[in-house]
Formats: sequence, structure tokens, C-alpha cells
Amino acid sequence: MVATMSSSWPMRYQIAAVPYIIDKSPGKLQLLLAPVLLSSLSCDTLSVFVFSLLSILYPNSNTYTMASAARSFTRALRTPAASSLNSLKRSATFVPRTTFAQQARRGYADAAGAKKGGNGLLIGGLVAALAGGAGFYYMNGAEQVKAAGVFTPKQEDYQKVYDKIAQLLVEHDNYDDGSYGPVLVRLAWHASGTYDAETKTGGSNGATMRFPPEGDHGANAGLHAARDFLDPVKKEFPWITYSDLWTLAGVAAIQEMQGPKIPWRPGRNDRDVSYCTPDGRLPDASKEQKHLRAIFNRMGFNDQEIVALSGAHALGRCHTDRSGFSGPWTFSPTTLTNDYYKLLMEEKWAYKKWDGPKQFEDVSTKSLMMLPTDMALIKDKSFKSYVEKYAKDNDAFFKDFSNVVMKLFELGVPFETEERMTFKPSE
Repeated sequence: MVATMSSSWPMRYQIAAVPYIIDKSPGKLQLLLAPVLLSSLSCDTLSVFVFSLLSILYPNSNTYTMASAARSFTRALRTPAASSLNSLKRSATFVPRTTFAQQARRGYADAAGAKKGGNGLLIGGLVAALAGGAGFYYMNGAEQVKAAGVFTPKQEDYQKVYDKIAQLLVEHDNYDDGSYGPVLVRLAWHASGTYDAETKTGGSNGATMRFPPEGDHGANAGLHAARDFLDPVKKEFPWITYSDLWTLAGVAAIQEMQGPKIPWRPGRNDRDVSYCTPDGRLPDASKEQKHLRAIFNRMGFNDQEIVALSGAHALGRCHTDRSGFSGPWTFSPTTLTNDYYKLLMEEKWAYKKWDGPKQFEDVSTKSLMMLPTDMALIKDKSFKSYVEKYAKDNDAFFKDFSNVVMKLFELGVPFETEERMTFKPSE
């Protein structure tokens, strides 16, 4: 096989060309990719390259296993350590780009052509070493990990993560109304609320809000604050996935703001950018009951569950630089109670006179607000029956809220266990 590759090609085409720049003639494996390119690749892109090598070296092996090995090997390669592989990667950065460009333009038809240049041998050797390392990791990694002992987190380990989040909530009291709690709940809800029951896509499994375009969706504006808040937790407990961390943070925030205990279980896996969901799966606050049912029925929720989930609006506030709306729903935006329902039923609401989008304000103090989707809950007969129920009974609200939040956080997750855990709140 004869192939050439120009360094002027866009990166996506260089990576797509990987399977075609390998000489598979009998008895030899000739790789013609510059080490300087390898050294500049992101971890995800390098995983694609390693996976391509493994697919050729082990064509009859399980695809999922090879993909897992490729990701693990690449992460190991990218992790700073005094290893020969890292030395190899670092040395590659010193190969002149011009040398690679010239050799790539010439191309190689056989092994003899490659021998004409010392750098060609170096390139082939470096990439072959990478392939060999990946193959060795694939063939022997499982046994080595097993021998070393695999860390399997238990409930006490997740409790430590919970405790760390609770600690940070106390220490960092310079956010809205003195707590990051509400924005952590919003992060967990928006990460989970993209689920589509028909296509089995979206949901908390993946944490794809880490990437644009999903992170840039209008509904997710301002959630970088929650993700940044959790960065120290992820660094201290690197074994937890972002997907599990975000939902666990939502549980911790609810409980630390005097809400009910939320049963939770781990098992979510982080995914790459290809799993990002399309915009428009989260509720539009300017709409009414028909829109609410369309959004929540898509996830598998009924009227009672829609109203129970809406009780989260007892927490936090809206911002003009995010949703365009402004103000809190209740007088205690960092404490979860049934006040949201009480205010909907007992307070008089009127259109707010301002230059922003349509919203409502309480007539008595003009300091609280309700969104069109909130007012839809008392306009619709079915919805209103549950608003009345929760306004009268905080315990009933807490019970139903706990159940529906647990369901929300689990949508679309391929759990391996049915056992859930509950966490002890801080004192």
C-alpha cells in the first residue's frame, strides 16, 4: 500500500487517514505518521489513533474492549510520569515540522524507500513503539490492573465526596444569596433533563455539557459556575466520573438546603462530544402547559411529577444575563420548602412592567417573580390539583420530590446495580 499525507491537511483528515498510511505487506508494519503530530494531539484524538492501530493489529478482538484499552492507554501516556513512553512523547516534539512535511510529500512505496532517511526510521520507530505499547497495554493491561488491585468505591467513599461538597458549600458563601446550592441543583437537573425516552439519548449519563455546543446552549448559561465549583472535588476524587459527580452534587445541595434525602446510585460514564444533545430539550420558561407536557412527557413524567419537579423553583433566582428573567421565586432561596406552591396559591401576581421578557411579580412586595411556566401550573386544572396538595402538605411534597428527583437523575443510565444509597447530611 502506498500513501502520502501532507502536513497541510486539516487535522480531521490527518486522523481519518490513519488506517491508510500503514504498509501491511508480509512481515512488516510501516507507519508513516510524524511524532510531532502525535505529540500535538489531544487525548481524545490520540485515542482514535491508538484504536485504529489496535483494530489492525487485533482484527478479531472485541471492539468495545479495544476502545477501552485505547482510552486507558492514552490517558496513561498523557499522564506526567517518569516513564519511557512519556520520554518518547516528549522527544517527538523536537522533530522539525519541516522534515515531516518533506517526507510526507514524498511518500514511501516500500521499506527500502523508508531507509533512505534516518528521520524516516525514527518516525516509523517512534510510532511503532506507540503501537507496541498500546498493544502491550491491550493484551496485558487487564492482568496488571487485576494484580495491582482495582479500586472499587464503596458508599463510604461516595460519602466523602458528599462531605467535601457540603464543606465547600459552607466555605464558599459569596455566590447568589450566600450559596452555590441552587446552581448545583440546576446543573444536575439540566444534565439529566435532556433525556429522550424514544431515542434513548441524553440524560445524566455522559456529562456532555462539558463540551460545546451543549455547554453553550442558552438554557445552560451560567452553569460554568457550578462546574468550576466542582473542579476541586474532581481533583481530590479523580475516580468519580463527572456524570456521577454532577448528580451527587445535586443530591448534596438539596439535602444541605434542608430538603429531603434523595436515594442515589453510581454507574454513570462520561462520554465524548459526539454524544452532545441538540438544543431545545430543556423547558422554555416563556411557554405554558402544553409546552411543559411536551418536554416532560418526552422524558416519561406525568402531571404529578411535573408539578413536583417544579418545586425546585423554591431555590435560587433568575438572572438577566442568563435566562433574561430576574428575581427569586421565594423569600428563602437557599432553603427548600413548599413555599413555592403556597405563594402560587395565596399571592396575587401581575405582569412585571419592565424591558425584559414577560414575567410576573407579586403585587404586595414586587420583590418575587414567577415565570409563565410557573403560572401555567395554576391555570391548568390537573396541574393545579397537585399545587394545592403540596401547598397544604410539605411532607407530601418532600416525599414526591425525592422520588421524582431520583428518577430524573437516573434517566437513561445503564446501571449495573439496583442498590441505592442515601447520604448523611452535614451537622
